Amino acid sequence: MSDSPLSLSQASCADDYDPNSMPVPQARALINQFLTPIQALERIHTRNALGRILAENVTSPLNVPAYDNSAMDGYAVRFTDLPTQGESTLSVIGSSFAGTPFSGSIKKGEAVRIMTGALVPDGADTIVMQEHVKVQGTAITLGSQHRLHQNLRRAGEDLYQGQVALQKGMLLRPAEIGLIASLGIGEVTVFRKLRVAFFSTGDELVSIGQSPQVGQIFDSNRYTIHSMLTRLGFEVLDMGVVRDDPVLIEEAFHQAAANADAVITSGGVSVGEADFVKEMLNKLGEVVFWKIAMKPGRPLAYGKIGNAHFFGLPGNPVSVMVTFYQFVRDALLTLSGQNPVLPLPTFKVPCITALKKAPGRTEFQRGILHTDEKGQWQVRVTGEQGSGILRSMCEANCFIILATDQGNVTPGSMVDVQLMQGLL
Repeated sequence: MSDSPLSLSQASCADDYDPNSMPVPQARALINQFLTPIQALERIHTRNALGRILAENVTSPLNVPAYDNSAMDGYAVRFTDLPTQGESTLSVIGSSFAGTPFSGSIKKGEAVRIMTGALVPDGADTIVMQEHVKVQGTAITLGSQHRLHQNLRRAGEDLYQGQVALQKGMLLRPAEIGLIASLGIGEVTVFRKLRVAFFSTGDELVSIGQSPQVGQIFDSNRYTIHSMLTRLGFEVLDMGVVRDDPVLIEEAFHQAAANADAVITSGGVSVGEADFVKEMLNKLGEVVFWKIAMKPGRPLAYGKIGNAHFFGLPGNPVSVMVTFYQFVRDALLTLSGQNPVLPLPTFKVPCITALKKAPGRTEFQRGILHTDEKGQWQVRVTGEQGSGILRSMCEANCFIILATDQGNVTPGSMVDVQLMQGLL
């Protein structure tokens, strides 16, 4: 597990530190101060490494390509045999195929038929593509204006032997898996999967398959959080629903912190009489902050319980997703060893609907990014923006991000949007 120390004195010395109302950028920076990647490693087969994080550099054991080869179907020739003007005729003395190379060498006035990827014969230094050649039996006629080494891929031009092919901390996607396989490497060293435990709190919650009584609702947050964590490739420990009982909540925290690198809860971090999560966190660990100057998602807690990082998410379904993607996602990826964890990009487009916004906090409204009849990008809000309207997350394909000092938005104004593609 991560064992980076958490110092509240370090946090409280930060500029404008206020644990009761933390600005979004400051909260992100503050969380990042306490993140140290896990150190446990695993050696796994390359085929099973998709979605894992490299724990050591991958060094090429050979040149890639391993030999000079042709980038085109055509003819391997000596550049000195090509005319500077007019035409020249060369004799074709054989063929070179990928996997079946030409065994001889090319001398003055000779050429070899060559296919893409095939070994370039000794003596040849230029490839003339077949479309630029006239074939007459065993002879070819070529024109001028060719370049030395054209259409020729040099040994090691992609990777040379001993070169670092992939850096420690890289997420292994299909392209990286293919590159590793192209080097003949059958196993790689990766960080073990980050373990994340989570549970919901609240007497009003029931699980799927149960019958809700008056005043009770189905617990959607557990399924949402499980899906978000699973999609990121973590080892997920679902601890179910914990009732609003201090003894049960304390037991759940002890169990979660003992078995996971990070603990996530939903609900119980506001100021209601039955909200025991913040109280329990103060007892068992340390709290850096517990409110964010944002909408939705104001009640968001971050701290540590023992060696485990803790994220207390709000109870409203939309707030859970917004706070997870704006804060928890990057923190968990950093803990898992991924480096760098790039921030989700934003860009500006005109908003065609009016937006209500009071200055004082950052807002993440749900939007639909689309093109107009001229093909120009624009965005509109999904509709009602209540933090309990989970349907708005289903309809949206982007967040409309309104800065802290932003007021109401008039139609046609430029706004920042952040695509959800790849998140949801």
